[in-house]
Amino acid sequence: MIQKEDRNKKRKKRHLRVRNKVVGSPQCPRLNVFRSSKNIYAQLIDDEAGKTLVSASTLDSTFQESGISSGTVPAAEKVGELIAERAIEKGYKRVVFDRGGYLYHGRVQALAEGARKGGLQF
Repeated sequence: MIQKEDRNKKRKKRHLRVRNKVVGSPQCPRLNVFRSSKNIYAQLIDDEAGKTLVSASTLDSTFQESGISSGTVPAAEKVGELIAERAIEKGYKRVVFDRGGYLYHGRVQALAEGARKGGLQF
């Protein structure tokens, strides 16, 4: 159990380091990613106002209809496409990617590629 706690401590440390450099604005919001063992979540955040502009996750009803298992790489790609679709509806095309301290690999990478495929520019 100690290893899991240490792993999350290291991730939080990386996340703080990344957050010092990555800031979202009203014109170019921050695309934040959070990954749990079963689900993946994405939000567009305006850091100046401190508000979430758009969100998507594997728990959304539109995702549930797709029938994809929630903890997989295809699920993350679908969430990326969902967040891109919702962001473009609200008028956001350019974003800054915040990987949340996770390595750019697997589900985090799939989410980013899905968002790019959906039309967002990083």
